[in-house]
Amino acid sequence: MNPDNTLEVSILRTILYADVFDFALCIDELHHFLMSPHPVSLEAISQALAESSALRDVLIQEGGRVALRGRDTLLSLRDQRDTLAAQLWPKAAAAGHWLACVPFVRMVAVTGALAMDNPAHLGDDFDYFIVTVPGRVWLTRLVIIGVVRLSRLWDWPICPNFVLAADSLSQRRCDVYIAHEIAQAIPLFDSGGLYAKFRAANAWVSDHLPNADSPFPRVEMRTSGRIGRLMKGLGEGLMAGWLGDKVEAWEAGRKVRRFKSQIHRQESAAQLDSSQVKGHFNDHGSGVIAQYHARLKTFGLVETSADLAAD
Repeated sequence: MNPDNTLEVSILRTILYADVFDFALCIDELHHFLMSPHPVSLEAISQALAESSALRDVLIQEGGRVALRGRDTLLSLRDQRDTLAAQLWPKAAAAGHWLACVPFVRMVAVTGALAMDNPAHLGDDFDYFIVTVPGRVWLTRLVIIGVVRLSRLWDWPICPNFVLAADSLSQRRCDVYIAHEIAQAIPLFDSGGLYAKFRAANAWVSDHLPNADSPFPRVEMRTSGRIGRLMKGLGEGLMAGWLGDKVEAWEAGRKVRRFKSQIHRQESAAQLDSSQVKGHFNDHGSGVIAQYHARLKTFGLVETSADLAAD
């Protein structure tokens, strides 16, 4: 691989990152999530895949999908996971619309494996990123936990793994893993253009993924129904003032005390404060980056300054 051929290297980097997740990319996904210093057209990527002998030496293409040579099993695995994703998406979308009806919720997005059509099994969690009005992060999460418990009646594994206030959209950690997590998120509900504001507050993502300036199309957003809007309005009217403030402070204090020891462990990436609830007590991202960097070294590539960026 010629390190001076920027496009070939960018394509290989993108495939290597996907390989960490045992994931074969389709051409449209390769284009959308291309790890490049600048935007590149779909046509240029297709041409490079068709004509580059260096890429043919290290990649395999079949059925419109691309994987590392020697990782051919990922092509058939992708078929299996596409089938799983097709079964899970309607349930995850329905659960997401439930979450959109929770008082003070202003945005709901699917994240994690399902956002990339890469669930391992039918019991995979439905991971959600949720944005709330300022000052109601903890109260909102408390209500959401009630929705999570109710959803077990339908075997819907709802996991609200990140709840964030609308006035704190900028992310402190700015590495390649978080860039992908942001770019891969699929919004299901968006009030007041919050998704666009979230992306604008994290414009650094384009340093990693310049083509991924909008969500990859998987499902359509919907507005809440009449009953959902009514319930939401009633809840917000009841909890907008001093009562909501009391519950917010009580829940925040209770949970921060409970998880205090876990927050400060070396392997923790959790962030718990007045503007966010991110309960990642085991830092999955650092492991992903380590595996990605190991793959880069195998192919004689080096980490870029963007790869190494952090909080």
